[in-house]
Amino acid sequence: MSLKLKCPVCGESLMDHDRLVDNEPSIRLNIKIADKKGSINLSSIYGSYNYVTNISIHKDEVAEFSCPKCSALLNTETECLSCGSEMVPLYLDMGGKVSFCSRSGCKNHKVEFEDLSIALNKLYQEYGYSGKGGLKVKSKKKEKAVEKVATPEEERTEVLETGTFLQAYCPHCKKSMIENDMLKLKIRNGETGYLLLSPYLNVFTSKSTIYLPEDKTVSDVMCIHCGKSLIAKDEACELCGSPTARIEVGARTKLLSFHLCTKKGCKWHGLSKEDLYDIRLEDSLEW
Repeated sequence: MSLKLKCPVCGESLMDHDRLVDNEPSIRLNIKIADKKGSINLSSIYGSYNYVTNISIHKDEVAEFSCPKCSALLNTETECLSCGSEMVPLYLDMGGKVSFCSRSGCKNHKVEFEDLSIALNKLYQEYGYSGKGGLKVKSKKKEKAVEKVATPEEERTEVLETGTFLQAYCPHCKKSMIENDMLKLKIRNGETGYLLLSPYLNVFTSKSTIYLPEDKTVSDVMCIHCGKSLIAKDEACELCGSPTARIEVGARTKLLSFHLCTKKGCKWHGLSKEDLYDIRLEDSLEW
């Protein structure tokens, strides 16, 4: 869930559409730690702790946050229930607020809605899907009929539509990696944590339980069940050249090898060359 936030003092939007974090517009704030001053772009994905900043931040340092529009100090006297540091509230455009701890490394945060029914309606309107179900598949022959006569290859090629819910499985133990309607992967990048990806095709929402620097590759991607590495040998992202992770997704009567780029921020994904003869991904970068 991507949140749209504004300053609690001046009411101006804090969203930065030019600097993406977790592939979504970020929340831009001014930051001060001791004698260090700069800016920070926080992930707008609720539950993600990723950020980009132009100053060095060390674990357990307490920061002061201010609005980049009106310069108002946003730290409050409300204490974090986990570590006792100051909490920082930001207003939601749908009504209510998000509060997060000012101490680096503390993961305490919460969302409060003014009117839950109104907020839920807005959430369903913006993020709702008609239902996950199985894979929605449409024939490329029907699309091509308007433009030209379909070739035999086009007639047997199917297209997975954008927004299709991908049932994902480990290629080793064959167990489902979908948990709470998210694709859950175990990752290692200095420390070990989890990466949650949207299982809907060409929807790039993500969040992680550990900090992942933008434009950097993760060290390893593993199955949450058997722990085996999903990094594909001798396979590279066709967009940036980074290693890819291989999972399997269900389509028709077979499992397809589906590749994801391991570089943070890269949106490339694609099928194996063998499966491309039968299946195409709508609007994907691999074709």
